[in-house]
Amino acid sequence: MIIEHRTYRLHPGKVQAYFGFYMDIGLPIQLEYLRQPLGYYTTEVGPLNQIIHLWGYNDLNERQHCRNLLKADPRWAEYVGKIMPLIQHQESKILTPAPFFAPHAATYRLP
Repeated sequence: MIIEHRTYRLHPGKVQAYFGFYMDIGLPIQLEYLRQPLGYYTTEVGPLNQIIHLWGYNDLNERQHCRNLLKADPRWAEYVGKIMPLIQHQESKILTPAPFFAPHAATYRLP
């Protein structure tokens, strides 16, 4: 398994706007194409205005396949157009779990 660790640094004061778009539009679309996220966080101490999310895949091929399907959905392009003005910087890392750790999908509740 691999983990994609994504960090978005938002413009100050834009975290709630991001979450509003994400909960209403982004997450429901992602859940049609991607597995459940392993985690979704915002920072409270240290570098602020960051959104950090973790996604698990069997391998890089599965990740690429899922992301290609997501990017082909016109609703996703529309959503990305809404959140891009909120984002200052994006970073994506690929992580592999330590041999003694087995990641598990998180539980999400949509309002």
